[in-house]
Amino acid sequence: MMSKKRLGKGLGALISDKKPEGNSSEKGIQKVKVNKIEPNPYQPRKEFNQKRLEELSQSIKKHGLLQPVTLRSKEDNSYQLIAGERRWRAAKLSGLDEITAIIQDCSQQQMMEIALIENLQREDLDPIEEAKAYNKLIDKFDLTQSKVAESVGKSRSSIANSLRLLNLPSEIQDYVSRETLTVGHARALLSLSTNAEQKEVAKEVIENNLSVRETEKLVKNLTTDKKREKKKKSKKRDPNIVAIEDRLRRSLGTEVSVKRGKDKGEIIIEYYSDEELTRLLEFLEG
Repeated sequence: MMSKKRLGKGLGALISDKKPEGNSSEKGIQKVKVNKIEPNPYQPRKEFNQKRLEELSQSIKKHGLLQPVTLRSKEDNSYQLIAGERRWRAAKLSGLDEITAIIQDCSQQQMMEIALIENLQREDLDPIEEAKAYNKLIDKFDLTQSKVAESVGKSRSSIANSLRLLNLPSEIQDYVSRETLTVGHARALLSLSTNAEQKEVAKEVIENNLSVRETEKLVKNLTTDKKREKKKKSKKRDPNIVAIEDRLRRSLGTEVSVKRGKDKGEIIIEYYSDEELTRLLEFLEG
C-alpha cells in the first residue's frame, strides 16, 4: 500500500502557508468571517458524518481551530474554500464568528486536485466518490488517466480500475458507497455483460452474504454457462434448411451448403476440378 506521505504532489507542493513578499494584504494568514466563506465547488466528498462534525465542533470550542483552512479570495470580497471544509463546517457549528485562514492564489484545477488529495490522505472518500472525482478531473480539464495518476500519486492502473466502477448501475454504486458491497464484489460484477445481470447477481450476493471469492466463482459459472448456451444455439440449425441441402447434394452430386440471412441468403456449391465445374454448369443450364 502506498504511504500517505507519497500521495500525490503532497498538499505542501500545491499549498504554501508562507506569506507572499510585498505589501499584499489579501494573501498570507489572516482572520476571515465564517459567513464570508463558501464551500469548494469541486469537493469530491458528498457526505459529512454529523457525529464526527459535532465532536470536532466541541474540540474547536475548547481548544480553538488549531489548523487554518485554506481559501482563495473572490472578486466580491468573499472567499472560496480550497481545503478544510470539515473544519469550516465544524467551526460554524461551534458558533465561531471568524477563523484563521491561509489565503492563496489557486486555479480551478489546483482546487480540485487539492480537495481530492486532502480527502485521499484522510481516507474520507468512499470508492464511488473517489472514482467520480477522478472522472471530473479528466472531463473538466481534458486530462489523461496518467496525468491524474501523477497528480494524486497513484498508478495509472489504479485510476483505471477506480473509473471502471462508474460503469456499474447507480443502484450497485450506492451499495458500494454504503459498504453493502465491497470494491472486490463490484469488480467481480463488472465481468457480467448487462446491467440487468449485474443487478440480479448483486442482490443474490447481498441476500446470501457471499464473499468476494464466492462472488467471483458465481460470476464465472454464469458467464461459462452463457457461452455454452450461445455455442449450443449456434450449432442448432433449421431442419428445413438441412433437408434442402440434402436434396441439392443428391441432385448435384457434390457438397452444398445453404445460408439464410434476414433479407437474403446464399447457396454454396463446391467443386474439386475443372471437369466437375463443367459438369455442374451443364446440369444447371439444363
